[in-house]
Amino acid sequence: MDSDLLPNPDQLPEYPGRLGVQQRVLPSYRAGFFEALARACRGGLSVIAGQPQHDESIAVAGQLTAARFVAARNLHLGRVRQPYYLCWQRGLVEWLEEWQPDALVVEANPRYLSTYRAADWMHRRGRPVIGWGLGAPNAGREPAGFWGAIGSFGRRRFYRNFHGMIAYSRRGADEYRALGFSAQRVFVAPNAVVNRPTEDAPLRPIEKEGRQKVLFVGRLQERKRLDNLLRACAGLDTGLQPQLTIVGDGPALTGLQQLAQEIYPQVEFAGAVHGPALERYFVAADLFVLPGTGGLAVQQAMGHGLPVIVAEGDGTQDDLVRPENGWRVPANDITALQRALREALSDIQRLRKMGSQSLCIVRDEFNIGAMVAGFVAALASISIAE
Repeated sequence: MDSDLLPNPDQLPEYPGRLGVQQRVLPSYRAGFFEALARACRGGLSVIAGQPQHDESIAVAGQLTAARFVAARNLHLGRVRQPYYLCWQRGLVEWLEEWQPDALVVEANPRYLSTYRAADWMHRRGRPVIGWGLGAPNAGREPAGFWGAIGSFGRRRFYRNFHGMIAYSRRGADEYRALGFSAQRVFVAPNAVVNRPTEDAPLRPIEKEGRQKVLFVGRLQERKRLDNLLRACAGLDTGLQPQLTIVGDGPALTGLQQLAQEIYPQVEFAGAVHGPALERYFVAADLFVLPGTGGLAVQQAMGHGLPVIVAEGDGTQDDLVRPENGWRVPANDITALQRALREALSDIQRLRKMGSQSLCIVRDEFNIGAMVAGFVAALASISIAE
């Protein structure tokens, strides 16, 4: 199988063995994927994860149904966003002893020190270990000098623990290959949080009266750069300025409300909305915008037939957002964001066609089924090779 191609879940067998997956934390948005993966593992799936730090603003899943969930104790050394953060996951080897997985998938992060011990446990029993991650963007670009050499050595040593790699995106897969992994041992499982859409997109009029509606959904944090979105909207010609709806809550809310009052009052702050109640916001929107980092709600928007504007980030948006369904703009570039908004809002017929393409991309490529298929392909290939 060519690992550059996203696999078709309908054409892949189940994984016959017992699978273990290690996560530092289990975000609530990832629960649906693990439930689906469990149903594809005939021997069962067990997931081990600990708790985030208090200031990470991660909503975690406390349990799983089809999969077995085991709580670890995370010992954090430093803050997660600091360059020298380290984590030790207490209970990892005890979990392996009890679960006895035929294969182990771990987060491919060299800062998680207990991963070395877990990989060694699997190696001594002749069982495969597969890394899973965004990629390795800094590999080969360590700073010069003693500490750079130490970092480079540690990174190479860490990746030698893995029999194969699963990447979130094609860019990530290329970065793993650059580390020396063969193409046959690198797989893409598209980072997905939505099920395959089974319905058509909502019918949206080609001719529209009044302002077009721009939507953002997500936690309101500084890194989401909603201040840039407000400024970009305020700089548009009056006739193009959209009705902006911001769905979510978080520490940046008060500052954003104050800024909106000053420069762009035509904003609705809807607060935190989840589940079926969120549906009406996607249906009513004409365009979805993610001006900063993170934000898997982009896939929800695309599943509702919306074109999207996203800031470029870690590579996961490269495959998802294309010229036929949206715009990728440089991070923290208000001018580029405003230019994309102007282009999008100037041609509603084109916007509707791009929304149809968004739905096709999520239906055919970026959904939980395709992500599970990527894992099953990796497990089948690596298990056979081992």
